[in-house]
Amino acid sequence: MRDSFEYIRYAITLFSILDPFAAIPLFLMLMEGRSAAEKAKTARTAAIAVFGVLVVSALSGDMILRLLGASLAAFQVGGGIVLFLMALSMVNAQMSPQQQTPEEAAEAGARDAVGVVPIAMPLLVGPGSISATIITMQSGDGFLHQGVVVLAIMVVCVAVWIVLRLAVPIGQRMGRTGLNILNRIFGLLLAAVAVQIFANGLRGLFPGLH
Repeated sequence: MRDSFEYIRYAITLFSILDPFAAIPLFLMLMEGRSAAEKAKTARTAAIAVFGVLVVSALSGDMILRLLGASLAAFQVGGGIVLFLMALSMVNAQMSPQQQTPEEAAEAGARDAVGVVPIAMPLLVGPGSISATIITMQSGDGFLHQGVVVLAIMVVCVAVWIVLRLAVPIGQRMGRTGLNILNRIFGLLLAAVAVQIFANGLRGLFPGLH
């Protein structure tokens, strides 16, 4: 089992990647005209879907790496690049193409189960969060390590649910400018983490860099 600080850092990183505050404008748009009960149900559905996808990714990460024939170090380099691209978009207060393409955004309004698609996937869960989860799970051994990672995912998903559940008052209080400022802060944090993951991957691929 790794140091407890590593799990806390993973939870903070995962929350920054998921960035539920960035999902608030789309959530409000898709939920416009719907009852409070429907909004609450959609928020719950999105959080459960995020939890399910990330847990499956975490537990199947080893098999995925074996099928791809990729080492953890190589995955760290690739994941670091994806996270850094997401961070740049967040710093510019833009929706990252790694999260949602324009085509997916246009199709979003035509769906009924918006809690799963497009809110949970691909808006919240995407290559960045899946990569970070697999990297964290593969960085330790044992059932205790796996259990703590799953627990961290659960805590973050509860936080995501709370943010989406309170999307209306948060959107009214913070406004678009306030949400953009918050997203930029998360983007800066994510950029720092992305560089560290990338550097760890390079050290693994090229031991001489130590």
